[in-house]
Amino acid sequence: MAEMQKAHHSEQIKSNLKSRLNRIEGQVRAINRMIDEDVYCDDVLTQIRATRSALNSVATKLLDHHMKSCIMDKVNQGEQQEAMDELLVTFQKLMKD
Repeated sequence: MAEMQKAHHSEQIKSNLKSRLNRIEGQVRAINRMIDEDVYCDDVLTQIRATRSALNSVATKLLDHHMKSCIMDKVNQGEQQEAMDELLVTFQKLMKD
């Protein structure tokens, strides 16, 4: 079994991502509450869209960090092909719905 790779996030990046995810968690709880309270469907869908947008923002931030740190580390170590292959797989994961 291959060894699991670890990320090397700075405390600033971790804090930023966790803060964003905590807000998203609150948005999901609000959606759940809206459904319990029979809030009009269009209003719930608007909140869902906002939550998806926030989650996409987290993914974008994480991808940016991944490219500038993990991928660049591989490139700097002479592992350009591995870096490109990994980046392609990462983009494929993000593009799946």
